[in-house]
Amino acid sequence: MTMCGTMKAKKKTAGIMFIVRESMLYLTNSLTGKKEEFEPILQDALSRSSGPGRVLMYVCGITPYDHAHVGHGRCYITFDVLYRLLKFLNYDVVYCRNFTDIDDKILNKAEAEFGDRQRYSDITARYIASYHMDMQKLNCLSPNYEPRVTETIQPIIDFIAGLIEKGKAYAVDGDVYFRIKTFPEYGKLSKHKLQDLHAGERVEVNTKKEHPLDFALWKSEPEGTFWKSPWGYGRPGWHIECSAMASKYLAPHIDIHAGGLDLMFPHHENEIAQSEGLHGAPFARYWVHNGFVQVNKEKMSKSLGNFFTLQDVFKQFDPMVVRYYILTHQYRTPLDFSFDDMKATQKSYERLCRVFEQVEPIPQFTYAMTKDAPILQSMISFLCDDLNTPGMFGVLFEKLPEIQSNAPLARMVKSFLIDILGLRMEPLPEATQEITPEVQALIDEREKARAEKNWQRADEIRDQLQKMGIDLKDKKI
Repeated sequence: MTMCGTMKAKKKTAGIMFIVRESMLYLTNSLTGKKEEFEPILQDALSRSSGPGRVLMYVCGITPYDHAHVGHGRCYITFDVLYRLLKFLNYDVVYCRNFTDIDDKILNKAEAEFGDRQRYSDITARYIASYHMDMQKLNCLSPNYEPRVTETIQPIIDFIAGLIEKGKAYAVDGDVYFRIKTFPEYGKLSKHKLQDLHAGERVEVNTKKEHPLDFALWKSEPEGTFWKSPWGYGRPGWHIECSAMASKYLAPHIDIHAGGLDLMFPHHENEIAQSEGLHGAPFARYWVHNGFVQVNKEKMSKSLGNFFTLQDVFKQFDPMVVRYYILTHQYRTPLDFSFDDMKATQKSYERLCRVFEQVEPIPQFTYAMTKDAPILQSMISFLCDDLNTPGMFGVLFEKLPEIQSNAPLARMVKSFLIDILGLRMEPLPEATQEITPEVQALIDEREKARAEKNWQRADEIRDQLQKMGIDLKDKKI
């Protein structure tokens, strides 16, 4: 089914010339549970450009207390493609992605490493730099804004003060809590019913609160530490930061709010309560969530010992293979990560790179150039259908012989893969394998076993080395 329908370029209404979008984009909205046609809040003449409208997009960023993992990679690759696609469709996009650079996990790490939780900025500086390097390797475009909590304290304080003034929040002993009973729609995103929720289910138990589900907006700290506020010294709670940052850098009402599925409750649910409690209107029109990354059908996590950082994976696979691997899966479904699947994906990506190696991409590639290219229009249609990248790649591989035989089409397809999918489409460098003392000892032992014709032991060591990412080529004895 074609979801991106080409439309007329212009129309007149009441004497005003409007630029109409050239394609229809559909996204699954977690708020309604339905796939919906995308319509930005500010359209046409209200946009800052001559395109079909302005799009305000906010994506929840990382808490920088450790290196980014494969789940982060999936999230930010997914919404990087959405960002690129919106711009390709001529929307005027403003993209904001934050850093939660003050948090209990960060403070605990500073205490563990330095014996001083006030040195939290040393922790965040290290891991923000690491994250930026990972995103660069994955070819994710930089957002327009990357605000940090520690640089947005006054807007956060002002936001909290506004909630207190409206009776939506209350202060007690230096802490400030959101008054959940003032927001009867609580649970509309995650489909949790307020009466069915209980303290202790991902909710902090605290006897100071009026209601067990009231959540912290401001956390008190000892005199003279962190930041001074009308309620005493302290620091922001987790959820308030995104409401305040979205309001400051985008607007009180935005088009797209995105992030991982694990953030839907309570984080995104609480954002809605705060933002709509203060501003009295819907916070985001479309809520878009990517699915979990799993290992052996279980969610990837440190506690289960199945946790892979992006840097871990980059030691075995080029970042473009990682990006391609993630994009061959539908973004909303669980992704069961495995290194065996990555190896198969690498062969597929290498094939694509070989096919297009001698093809010159088009500088300043635009949607208008694709009008008379039905194969590429079909690829775009799948991408516009809720970012259906598997369907898009299906068209690509099915029509690859036809694409190869048509030089102008091949140039457009390669440009599309580079500009919209974010794939560099360059031949992968030859892999180099580090020979550690442990690896060398195994190689030496295997050579000895082969010389002694102990084939069973030689095969055992070969299998062990392969699991370590080391492939050996045997010479005849």
